[in-house]
Amino acid sequence: MAYEFDLFVIGAGSGGVRAARFAAGFGAKVAVAESRYLGGTCVNVGCVPKKLLVYGAHFSEDFEQASGFGWSLGEAKFDWPTLIANKDREIHRLNGIYRNLLVNSGVTLLEGHARLTGPNEVEVNGQRHTAKNILIATGGWPQIPEIPGHEHAISSNEAFFLKELPKRVLVVGGGYIAVEFAGIFHGLGATTSLLYRGEMFLRGFDGAVRKHLHQELIKRGMDVQFNADIARIDKQADGSLKATLKDGRELVADCVFYATGRRPMLDNLGLENTGVKLDERGFVEVDELYQSAEPSILAIGDVIGRVQLTPVALAEGMAVARRLFKPEQYRPVDYKMIPTAVFSLPNIGTVGLSEEQAIEDGHQVRIFESSFRPMKLTLTECQERTLMKLVVDADNDKVLGCHMVGPEAGEIVQGLAIALKAGATKQHFDETIGVHPTAAEEFVTMRTPAKG
Repeated sequence: MAYEFDLFVIGAGSGGVRAARFAAGFGAKVAVAESRYLGGTCVNVGCVPKKLLVYGAHFSEDFEQASGFGWSLGEAKFDWPTLIANKDREIHRLNGIYRNLLVNSGVTLLEGHARLTGPNEVEVNGQRHTAKNILIATGGWPQIPEIPGHEHAISSNEAFFLKELPKRVLVVGGGYIAVEFAGIFHGLGATTSLLYRGEMFLRGFDGAVRKHLHQELIKRGMDVQFNADIARIDKQADGSLKATLKDGRELVADCVFYATGRRPMLDNLGLENTGVKLDERGFVEVDELYQSAEPSILAIGDVIGRVQLTPVALAEGMAVARRLFKPEQYRPVDYKMIPTAVFSLPNIGTVGLSEEQAIEDGHQVRIFESSFRPMKLTLTECQERTLMKLVVDADNDKVLGCHMVGPEAGEIVQGLAIALKAGATKQHFDETIGVHPTAAEEFVTMRTPAKG
């Protein structure tokens, strides 16, 4: 059968655009359908605008510390509408870049909702298109629990478009999105409480990292409450929101922000017209080649629920394009040693195994850990401390994990991720000459094990 397209991609987020561009570059005839915004979650309501807001929130600390270096500043004033307008302008610019990347690659861009009408057929704006391969790259969507009054709460989608900065904010959740937005609201001047139903936030991260960040947030004056969950939200006559907690306590705020998980975005996708199956969590079930139970339909990125990070979706998109259209260049995505950052204030950077995971996996470990006040802060009143930690296999000296909490943690750990990916040992770290004076040099000067 002759198909209109070799590859039809549903979703113009990071993974979908990467797969489409490279497939077209390999000579395939490609179409992409997008009903919302080019660039997906990351560019529009995720990593990019969030990082811009984190930069904005950090200025409050910079102003406080400037006097220690001889700077006399007038009263600092923050204007939320200016930040949001500038953020919107930058996102609009990036949308145009994504459009040009697709069009200039020879990809057919269809702007409208795509619905599967069969294993090799997609309908967009009332018109049906056929394709030999269909790639689902529709990403995820925030979930707000359906408690009484949930309609008064917002998610990250709405937070980027608030007309004004709320004076009092309740952030609900214990993952990286909750921690990051709590830092943003707090840094920009809102009275912020972070509520998490568990014992300690950032489940899955190294225990020392979690505890250290908790201490730093408290130092900054943020209200952090564990074992706290909202039972209902009621709107008051003055427009404020009253949150009644499950333990009976009542908290009043101007904004209740939920970051309690994301679901795969499969609404009205027409999966019932195909043999595609979902796993027990509701994500598209795929094999190691990203192929669903329907052989002609593949899926990547957040919609498959593996590692929900933009660079991972990019790698998966590249792998699909190469396997289908340039098999001699194909190599599978390696999900080990994926570095990641949490843009909390202070930042977290991490790669490899946590101490807890390494032990659970059966490793005998040696732990190297250092906590210190960064040089930049020695002329200020700020008491923030940086944490650095290495998890080392005691049997073969291999560095299993590298963790940091402190300024530019993501930037520093990116470089170290290459070393860990290459199999670096603690001896390699010890024999590497440090860049002085920097915080990063601490990673190559830790000599005495804290444990093991």
